[in-house]
Amino acid sequence: MFTGIIQALGSVEQSEKRGGDIRLKIDCGDLDLSRTRLGDSIAVNGACLTAIELGEQSFSADVSLETMNKTSLGGLAVGSPVNLEPALTLNDALGGHLVSGHVDGVGSLIEMQADARSIRYRFEVDPALQHYVAAKGSITVDGTSLTVNHVEANRFDVNIVPHTQQKTIFQYYQPGTRVNIEVDIIARYLERLLQGRTGSAADKDQQLLETLIKSGFVK
Repeated sequence: MFTGIIQALGSVEQSEKRGGDIRLKIDCGDLDLSRTRLGDSIAVNGACLTAIELGEQSFSADVSLETMNKTSLGGLAVGSPVNLEPALTLNDALGGHLVSGHVDGVGSLIEMQADARSIRYRFEVDPALQHYVAAKGSITVDGTSLTVNHVEANRFDVNIVPHTQQKTIFQYYQPGTRVNIEVDIIARYLERLLQGRTGSAADKDQQLLETLIKSGFVK
């Protein structure tokens, strides 16, 4: 699990094709690797990868074909900047929201607009994901925990404050940039809870759904 609070900017040092998928070597920049061990998880642009080799300030990870199909990692080139976050420990503050590192799909940046000292970014996601995105809810873009400002169909807006702009790869985005999207894990489990049950269990689910609608959590 992760928090969506990016701890360092890194870059792709090597990208090696291996039997249909790839192995990435990531230069970790200023990320503290002192407690990282082989087999530990590190989120790269929001995708949870397993460290299989460790250098003084780098790690290597295999990127499976499934991960390549579901994320933007397969399109990274040598030198590409990446957001980095090591896995959450029980001693860490949960500054963002609970993030699994399991990317739900790839979205794209539609437009950017100045909004006082912030920048408002508008993204488009697969229509299959749009019902998970709610105004004032949480969403993860390339591993960054963000609050959704506005939703319209399969598009949503987020505001990026100067600190986030400087400390993440948002500073490199341009219209058309492809980004990894992870929806709020609570929304996924709530949908599953409300599906496929019968009898008294279904009645309880309906009561829960009606309560959520009345309280404004579900439209």
